[in-house]
Amino acid sequence: MKRMLLSMAAVPLVIGGLSVSASADGINVLDNLKLKGEIRPRYENVDDGSSATKNANAYTARTKLSVSGTLLGIDGLSANVGIISVNDFGSNKYNSTINGQTQYSKVVDPEKAMISNAEINYTANDTTLHAGRSQVNLDNQRFIGTVGWRQLERSYDSVFVANDSIKNLSVLAAWIYGYEGVGAADTTDTNTVLLHAAYTVMPELKVTAYDYMLAGAHDTYGLALTGNVKLDMAKLNYRAEYAVQKDSTMEIHNSNGKADANYYNLDLGANISGVLAGVNYEFLSGSTGTDGKTNFNPALGTNHKFNGWADKFFVGNSGPLGGLKDFNVRLGYTAKGLGKLLAVYHDFTADETMGGLDDLGSEFDILYANKIPGVNNLKGLLKYADYSGGTVTNYTNNVKKIWVGLDYKFAF
Repeated sequence: MKRMLLSMAAVPLVIGGLSVSASADGINVLDNLKLKGEIRPRYENVDDGSSATKNANAYTARTKLSVSGTLLGIDGLSANVGIISVNDFGSNKYNSTINGQTQYSKVVDPEKAMISNAEINYTANDTTLHAGRSQVNLDNQRFIGTVGWRQLERSYDSVFVANDSIKNLSVLAAWIYGYEGVGAADTTDTNTVLLHAAYTVMPELKVTAYDYMLAGAHDTYGLALTGNVKLDMAKLNYRAEYAVQKDSTMEIHNSNGKADANYYNLDLGANISGVLAGVNYEFLSGSTGTDGKTNFNPALGTNHKFNGWADKFFVGNSGPLGGLKDFNVRLGYTAKGLGKLLAVYHDFTADETMGGLDDLGSEFDILYANKIPGVNNLKGLLKYADYSGGTVTNYTNNVKKIWVGLDYKFAF
């Protein structure tokens, strides 16, 4: 609980505002109240291709509620408190990592509740100051994200300052002292510093620079060029990004992480009258285990968005073994009333050969998402991932995953 000291400091202020409309001198503790919520039931089926486990069938639902408002009647000062709860309805035919059902394939959606938000924010002119627990998603979430796809998404305990007083320039400096969510662990201590700056040169070019100093792990610093280009018949978007990981400069538990790895991502997409097409190449350098290098590791990223929805290449704190080269193409269609249909094909190879082999398999993914007619703010989702194993050890099993879900959001 001590690890959430700053986050929890916001809770009594918010709860007090809900129970007492004004203090003795007539100053409102919390007014202009806004309630937001989400209910997201989902079915997930997993066949991990292992003869040692049974197929998982997970029926879960997440409920999110948050209340925010102006604090103490001061312009620019606000507070927000929220909870997130995941329920499995008594169904335990999946390995949530804490329910003891290890005979089933993993679905990392444990039945659990936690405080998702407990924050105070102050905004004056072009500067925002923040303290407490909240969700933090930077850029495309490759390196810093909440993993919102999982039912118990990640929240960060942080203090940050953000400023956009210079035209077209936004800067952020943050200290992350803890985080919780996604897996089964309680709040994890950290001593992480995030530095981020983005400058929009023109609609066709945005330059983003960052340095993410993860305590006891590594420093990741890089540069990304992104933009949107409008043509007569199409809208194009692109991303060109390069990053390196070096030894961590932030200590945790009296130790610093060692790292020597690099990353790049090249992406080109197009929307042609609703037809979606794109090509992507992502490179995460690897290690042979004896060369003194490390595997590039996006440890706090929303990794489900990358390298296939079967999640074969997120391996905790080590990064993909031997590194990863992911060449993928996507094709889809989107239109109002018809929803979105998207298919993605991945071809995976290792950066460093493992036992003389580098074939990490391939994957085909497809999803369909659309609003449910007749119910405002209700969406439906069908999603499928089909991974075909390669020849490298630990990547030979075929994996299939199916999702069917609903998502209802509301606000008052």
